[in-house]
Amino acid sequence: MKKIIILAVMALTMFSCEMDYLPNDKLTPEQMEQDPSSAEYITDGNYSMFKAQMEYKGVTATGNTYVRHYFQMSEFIGDNVCLAGRTSDPLYEALTYKRAANLANISYLWWCGYKIINGANSVIESVQDGASVETDYLKGENYFMRAIVNFHFSTLWSKHYSLGRDNMGIVLRENATNTETTRTTVGEVYDLIVSDLENAVRLMSQGERRGNAGYVSKVAAQGLLSRVYLYMGENEKVISTVNDMLGGSTPDSMLEPSSQYPDYFANALNSIETLWAVAHTKTESRGTSSIGSMFLTDDVVGGWGEIYASDPILDLLDRNKNDLRSKFISPKTISETDYMIRWAIPGDEDFYQNELRDVTLDTDVDKYYFMEETSKIYVEKETVNGYEQNYINLNGEKLRVRLSLKMQNRYGWPKYFVTKFSYQDDDPMLSSPVMLRWAEVILNRAEAYAKTNNTDKALEDVNVIRTRAGLSGNQLFSKTNMQGYTNLLDVVLDERRLELAFVGHRAFDIYRNKLSLDRRYSGVQPWEVVEHTDNRLQYLIPLDEITTSGIPQNP
Repeated sequence: MKKIIILAVMALTMFSCEMDYLPNDKLTPEQMEQDPSSAEYITDGNYSMFKAQMEYKGVTATGNTYVRHYFQMSEFIGDNVCLAGRTSDPLYEALTYKRAANLANISYLWWCGYKIINGANSVIESVQDGASVETDYLKGENYFMRAIVNFHFSTLWSKHYSLGRDNMGIVLRENATNTETTRTTVGEVYDLIVSDLENAVRLMSQGERRGNAGYVSKVAAQGLLSRVYLYMGENEKVISTVNDMLGGSTPDSMLEPSSQYPDYFANALNSIETLWAVAHTKTESRGTSSIGSMFLTDDVVGGWGEIYASDPILDLLDRNKNDLRSKFISPKTISETDYMIRWAIPGDEDFYQNELRDVTLDTDVDKYYFMEETSKIYVEKETVNGYEQNYINLNGEKLRVRLSLKMQNRYGWPKYFVTKFSYQDDDPMLSSPVMLRWAEVILNRAEAYAKTNNTDKALEDVNVIRTRAGLSGNQLFSKTNMQGYTNLLDVVLDERRLELAFVGHRAFDIYRNKLSLDRRYSGVQPWEVVEHTDNRLQYLIPLDEITTSGIPQNP
């Protein structure tokens, strides 16, 4: 494997060292027969750029990787995470919607993404269709990589497709001869993404995936296409695409079984559920610059451990205590018998912290309490939309509180560590981040069914996911058991939230559906409800690009 990666880097140096240089001559079938490995070397190099810490502006910085920046920039604009205090990492600006055009994360991701696109173009332009099954497959992989980078960039730097095709899109690089740098429309970007994925599906229809889920396949291209169609509002195409992917198989047969699900992300590369993950090996563990480091502190290897699961996602998981998805959250408790409560209070800065109080059980009334001067303040219970919540009455004010075992905290924020990016090969800082998997695809279809008013089919797909999560009986949905929901789309979106938490879906799911995002919970993000029309949702184009090409900046 090391030899292939080295050759891949050599090939990339030969073919696309500069972003504006790529070969124009196409390889003939005869040339490909003489050197069939050349396209493979370049393709493997393109894969490596998703994870490599490449030199940028003369510096190789730890944590400067496509996959780390993408997951942070896509996930931290949502409401599943809580940042406990300030940080100098540019993820802070992503989480707080404080935009700047010179941030390291947006600059590197923009540069790296177009470098991947240029690498993909070198294969797409050099390999003729039909030279061999193997080279067709490689070409299909590169169509996929170009498509997913353009898709990522569109979601980060442009308004969502649902807000209009004519809004300002990103820069498209369709070939090496296109040297004009202009921003196209969102519609044109999506048209190319769809075309590229259709080509990927066509070219990978013969042959087989070249290895584990670190390589893409026809089904991976279809999976991404189902997401793209969903974002476009092409619901019937979502349904037909997923049906074609299943080919008569049942959705549950494409998922890890419940017994193995808690270990899924640590073993994603070899799971039937994974359509594509950015493969990392033991030697590629990034330590404290990994994605997992911000979510977790390990007693042996460390980690920053400053990003925790937010109160809203904890509330959703608490509705069913046996939900296996709670296994991906690891509370750092310090007692098995003593309890505490907390509630959000305004901090000294522009964010909300927590008031923490130890509580004692009053066995006479079976309620927890704390003392406020000479008064007992009891933790009361109430049912809201069918689910139990805790509250207190303090100084004439009713306050929602969370009750838990006593926990370690950072500046008053209890440590609810997230483990979806940890424990591959037993390394707390190592993972192969999952970009596409079957659970998402099934939920793509569920949302499409909901939007075409097929309630039975939508709930059937939702229940497949819930059953795998260990839920059963009245915990499953039916037309007569909507569990407090009045809107079918809300059922699907909350299921997507539970299943796809922390991996970059939540904010996009809300804003593309023209909904608002309630970020009023403790954390350093502003205490506000964000509307889908807010211009802060689009990152600023990097300053280097603006000053070099003169393309218009996002408002």
